[in-house]
Amino acid sequence: MAVNKLALIRYKTIDDCLKNRFRKWTLEDLIEKVSETLYELEGITTGVSKRTIQADIQLMRSDKLGYNAPIVVKDKRFYAYEDSNFSITKAPINNADVDKMKEIVGVLKQFNAFNYFDEMSDMIARLENNLNKSTKQSGNHIQLESNKLVKGLECIPSLYQAVLNKRSLLIEYKSFKAQQAQQGIYYPYLLKEYRNRWFLICKAKKRQGILNLALDRIIEFQELPNEEFVAYQGIDFDRYYDDLIGVTKSERDRAQKVVLEFTNDHAPYVLTKPLHSSQVVLSKNEKTTTFRIDVVLNFELEREILGFGECVKVLSPRLLISKVKRRLGQNFKQYETK
Repeated sequence: MAVNKLALIRYKTIDDCLKNRFRKWTLEDLIEKVSETLYELEGITTGVSKRTIQADIQLMRSDKLGYNAPIVVKDKRFYAYEDSNFSITKAPINNADVDKMKEIVGVLKQFNAFNYFDEMSDMIARLENNLNKSTKQSGNHIQLESNKLVKGLECIPSLYQAVLNKRSLLIEYKSFKAQQAQQGIYYPYLLKEYRNRWFLICKAKKRQGILNLALDRIIEFQELPNEEFVAYQGIDFDRYYDDLIGVTKSERDRAQKVVLEFTNDHAPYVLTKPLHSSQVVLSKNEKTTTFRIDVVLNFELEREILGFGECVKVLSPRLLISKVKRRLGQNFKQYETK
């Protein structure tokens, strides 16, 4: 059964009302609340009829949409959920919806054969796995990397809307180095993920240059409707991070030729999972394979290299060699016997 947008708004509004146990809801109250919501969200000034709300309640009670909402009338006047914990947002997906979603996933899988849709592979795999899990009594068929302990993920929907709609933000932020959190006005441009950690790419009103704020360090934030949004000129954010491993970069940074020599027992891992899209093989001998990547020198690159331990050696540039040597020296000192 197809459901239009306005109907979904009505169902959701009725659901929000009936979840509120601190108020008694008459049919007139529900009509008034639904009318207010339709005006706020869609600009509809004609309100909604009594017959429409009554039909909505009957539909929510039924299995047609899979809600089976336990809506009862108390004292012959007040509408409420018989189960105080019920919500239509917790209702399981019905079989018709599952079948339709499977069809959609099938179409997406066909699109995924084209290079333009390579980035959809992960999403399609998640959808297909969850659909199979919901229709069969079996466990997951695929486990994708995730970290449920990462903080700040709950901020993503609201921050995404701010980026999408170009809204200025008041953000309270506490970096790892700061002793106290600070508030500031920011203009958000992009949400970026790196190794299961999310960052808001933005500009502070009172500072020059691009910043990246880790979502797990954001204390709280709110939109500032009266603060004019300032777009950032001169940067194409679709390509800004192409020459980068991680998220740390300034506008002055330029990619450098980084040459890395890997032992041949480890080189296949680098060949099958390149460090960067610019990666090429320069040479190979009996013991080692030499690769080149063109990337900005930053902390994330150093950490990536150090993660390979004794299997890699930096051949150039000199600045990167000295940084990696210094950090390895500091690491070695930690293991020296006093």
